Amino acid sequence: MELHRGLPRQSPGSDASTRRLLSLCGPLPERPRVLDIGCGPGRSALLLAAEAGGAGLAEVTAVDLYEPFLDELRGAAAARELTDRVRAVRADMGALPFEDGSFDLVWAEGSAYVIGFDRALAQWKRLLAPGGTLVLSECEWTVARPSAGARAFWDPRYPLRRPARNLAAAQAAGYRVLGVHPQPDSDWAEYYGPLGERVRDADATPAAAGVALASVREELDVRVRHGHEYGYTGYVLGPVTAGADGRWPARPETPADAAGVRAVNLAAFETPSEADLVDALRADASWLPGLSYVAEAPDGSVAAHALLTRCEVDGTPALALAPVATDPAHQRSGAGSSVVRALLAAARERGEALVLVLGHPEYYARFGFTPASRFGIRAPFEVPDEAMMALVLDDRVPVPTGTIRYPAPFGV
Repeated sequence: MELHRGLPRQSPGSDASTRRLLSLCGPLPERPRVLDIGCGPGRSALLLAAEAGGAGLAEVTAVDLYEPFLDELRGAAAARELTDRVRAVRADMGALPFEDGSFDLVWAEGSAYVIGFDRALAQWKRLLAPGGTLVLSECEWTVARPSAGARAFWDPRYPLRRPARNLAAAQAAGYRVLGVHPQPDSDWAEYYGPLGERVRDADATPAAAGVALASVREELDVRVRHGHEYGYTGYVLGPVTAGADGRWPARPETPADAAGVRAVNLAAFETPSEADLVDALRADASWLPGLSYVAEAPDGSVAAHALLTRCEVDGTPALALAPVATDPAHQRSGAGSSVVRALLAAARERGEALVLVLGHPEYYARFGFTPASRFGIRAPFEVPDEAMMALVLDDRVPVPTGTIRYPAPFGV
């Protein structure tokens, strides 16, 4: 660990990614209790202390096993006058000494691999207070068929999985997915840049130092040769509890659901326009099989429906989220949120990069949508700026700018 002392980060990351993950958490208490697991020198802990919660007055407990990292954090917290809200604790992330329900936010950027993603999901859940959120990142394959060279490095060290398997693991462990953030290549540069300089100037004696240097150099070299095959993804998760989205299992629609989908859209809106739109889109080239989702009511009927179809932004493919409908009998129950989250997760797994929606800003912000104008994207008609929103599913893909072109059935 001496090789890493004094470096700003101990894993790929950035303040921008930390903020993005924090934004996906949704509302937090005014003074949230935060646990940063595997905090290293505390870059994330310090940002969370300053910015998490409505008042930016989070109380952060930061844990790590390496005391020099904790000393660095204590010094940085003192310099920022945060010693009253940042507590550094030496502890094993596999046996954390905290009571159940102690934290509103449990955070682990780039550290869950120490005990493994599945074990982290299982063991850290108990620490969350009611309504709490778990944020953790995991290194994953970003290609369907990784090369032999990439596997030769990763398989014996930490076998990577595809995002779909990690999403399934989170859901199987009793979480609902609140948000996903594929970290950009620049996050790796923030970590490997300073580390590479340290390695270049390091002394390879004694022998143990030489072994450590060789290992890090191999890691850096693998990233250069195979970095396009793997990357870190941040997951924002909430435990499924009674009354939460877990009540409403969401899945792709089947032909047998068509009548139920139409009924829900007829019931949810004042006119049959949205129901007719869904029927017209089914017959249009913009229809994407597997991206029309329903949430099931306890009796198996369709409680909510959400649809993504192909649109374009000045010729670049994107997705239009519309319509989204919930049976009035099930509104404000979580059914609508459940179907939207499941649909967005499905789009992300398919490799889609951008979703656009026209709707209520307060509602769609919970899924990570922000005004499309921030990206230079505009509607083909007059609309309040805050109502036309965009969600970037993959930060590694450049966001197009220009005017949205909707499928013909939209009539615009």
